[in-house]
Amino acid sequence: MSRQPVLGLTMGDPSGIGPEICLRALCEPAVLKRCVPVLFGDASVFRQVIAAGNATWKKSSKAPLRRAAELPIVPVAHWGKNGAAPVPTIVDCKAIGASEVRPGRVSAACGRAGYGYIERAIRAAMRGTIDGVVTAPIHKEALQKSGVRHAGHTEIFAALTRARRSCMMLRSDALTVSMVTTHVGYAEVPQKLSVQRVLDVIELTADAIRSMVGRAARLGICGLNPHAGEHGLFGKREEERYVEPAVLRARKRGIDISGPLPPDAAFTTGQRKRFDAIVTLYHDQGHIPFKMLAFDTGVNVTLGLPIIRTSVDHGTAFDIAWKGIADPRSLYAAIEVAVELANGKRGVGRR
Repeated sequence: MSRQPVLGLTMGDPSGIGPEICLRALCEPAVLKRCVPVLFGDASVFRQVIAAGNATWKKSSKAPLRRAAELPIVPVAHWGKNGAAPVPTIVDCKAIGASEVRPGRVSAACGRAGYGYIERAIRAAMRGTIDGVVTAPIHKEALQKSGVRHAGHTEIFAALTRARRSCMMLRSDALTVSMVTTHVGYAEVPQKLSVQRVLDVIELTADAIRSMVGRAARLGICGLNPHAGEHGLFGKREEERYVEPAVLRARKRGIDISGPLPPDAAFTTGQRKRFDAIVTLYHDQGHIPFKMLAFDTGVNVTLGLPIIRTSVDHGTAFDIAWKGIADPRSLYAAIEVAVELANGKRGVGRR
């Protein structure tokens, strides 16, 4: 029997729901049957979450608290160096003290800590100590306040792994979308488009779908403007300048892709059934329909990296942080996708 993959979970922003949902994952029997989860976070924060849970969580929710309190805690400098088989563990990064954390508050210190967990997990994955990284949510404002120059997880992973090209994919049973641009304002989107960038995302998406479903992908791609530009009637012919040439090149390379599709009709039930994934040109073009259909179960996958990285597809939920009511299903789904990729011994979307 092959060994279970070892997955590095990152705690996310300590002020959000990340510590809570990671706590649940470390103690969830269905997770433990599939992998060995190792949490990169802060032990003092974890203990504080357990203490808060003992005081406020419902009786039916307290079983994970008892199991979590028994988990081994290892300093980050020592973890992975003794040669022993890994077990569910909290890797203590000592990035922030529990006394510095105010649940539900934007904090530069928490933003910096969240980045530190990611950095440590990426190093471990690049060394091969873990088989993939699954991230809990960070808060982009806190990240910015901390001085980190990257806008979000996707950009952090691309930079720290030195990926030549990468993109974000959101995966669910109901809909799968990928994005040509992500964390930029609407006015900046046309400036970020190029034939090569659109083609890169098409190819990364096609490769990822082939890895996940075991056959060639059927893709659609959205236009930028209403009615996909209506032959220049709307916009500045972005469809003709960037999307159409990329689609033609992709088809010459054997990729089954349709478009540019009118964005307002691309996600109807009939259209969704035609495609394994739809390439979108900006953040909300893909995120809005995806979250309408799969908010609690969607998975964020970064394509094109030399390592496996999946994530929840929701935010830090500061309004319910540390209250014991956060839904962990998206994290469980992200772990499941990472396990599938690790067991297949393949990265996602690499050429």
